[in-house]
Amino acid sequence: MVMEYKYDFVVVGSGLFGSTIARLLKDAGKKVLVVEKRNHIGGNVYTETIDGIIVHKYGAHIFHTSNEEVWKFVNKFASFNNFVNSPLANYHGEMYHLPFNMNTFVELWPDVKTPEDAQRHIESEKQRHNVKDPSNLEEQAISLVGETIYKKLIKEYTEKQWGRPCSELPASIIKRIPVRFTFDNNYFNDKYQGIPIGGYTKMVEKMLSGIDLETGKDFLQNKEYYFKLGKTIIFTGPIDEYYDYCFGNLEYRSLKFINRHFDNCDYQKNAVVNYTSHEVPYTRIIEHKYFDYSNQKNTIITEEYPDAWELGKERFYTVNNDKNNNLLNKYNELAKQEKNVLFGGRLGSYKYYDMDDTIEAAMNLYKLVCSCKDS
Repeated sequence: MVMEYKYDFVVVGSGLFGSTIARLLKDAGKKVLVVEKRNHIGGNVYTETIDGIIVHKYGAHIFHTSNEEVWKFVNKFASFNNFVNSPLANYHGEMYHLPFNMNTFVELWPDVKTPEDAQRHIESEKQRHNVKDPSNLEEQAISLVGETIYKKLIKEYTEKQWGRPCSELPASIIKRIPVRFTFDNNYFNDKYQGIPIGGYTKMVEKMLSGIDLETGKDFLQNKEYYFKLGKTIIFTGPIDEYYDYCFGNLEYRSLKFINRHFDNCDYQKNAVVNYTSHEVPYTRIIEHKYFDYSNQKNTIITEEYPDAWELGKERFYTVNNDKNNNLLNKYNELAKQEKNVLFGGRLGSYKYYDMDDTIEAAMNLYKLVCSCKDS
């Protein structure tokens, strides 16, 4: 007996990966259902409007890409403003521009006037330490930018973020550090950059327009039901959870967010300020209205606190050390044996993705699905 399915695809998760592949499949004439565990769409790019200010619920999300195909795709669903990310760093009250550029170097070293002056400082510090084969993050960072930048702008910030000393973190976390010998505070080098006017939630709503959607529904608690509904499942949740942690759980770092409201003021007059010393428990403060050039008299800020992850907490940063990568390989071997289940997205792939990478990965999976159907 041939089973009749209501949907060609059930997509689990309405973040950027799930919403992108659902849209592409829908436009190709497929019947698609999107199932979302949370009570809202958009995953971690979800935004909500509070007192006239668009608030990034799960931390700052600034879209940037050099991929023309990805840029054209997102512009079908939103107009983007021309926001340029120019964060600041606060170290014991000293303020520095990011990313590391001539503005930063002038602030760090009073005698710096030219790029050659800055290069001289950095090179002398690198030579003083003479790290030829970095074995940990501390050695890697010093070998790239020297001791001053490392101690003031990398060390304590990174230790807060990862919850352990830099000397115990793998060098691979910082494979390279962008250093510019120009007066350019634009954090990203990508051709396109901005934030959807009206917020990411409105963009995702348009991406999912005309597609059947269920929110507040746990796919894993109702697997049998959804397998009867859809011929193919595209799962963007945690791959280890899908297999009931049979090999153990993959590790993450989590985050906590504390929002604060202020009347009749601007708090920091910049969208993002990083706090790089241990004395401040959070890693950064976001002032949301500066993402959208809002002119409200009131303001909303978010303090972002790194948090140890455990089951039940939100997963934010993958911990791609040898232990977890070996565990991932075991789950990927199980995934290869699936006939009608595909995995993708940050949690399904256990990869840290920028937003454009997420969309590109969804496009690639869509192309793979189409090529398999045609063969």
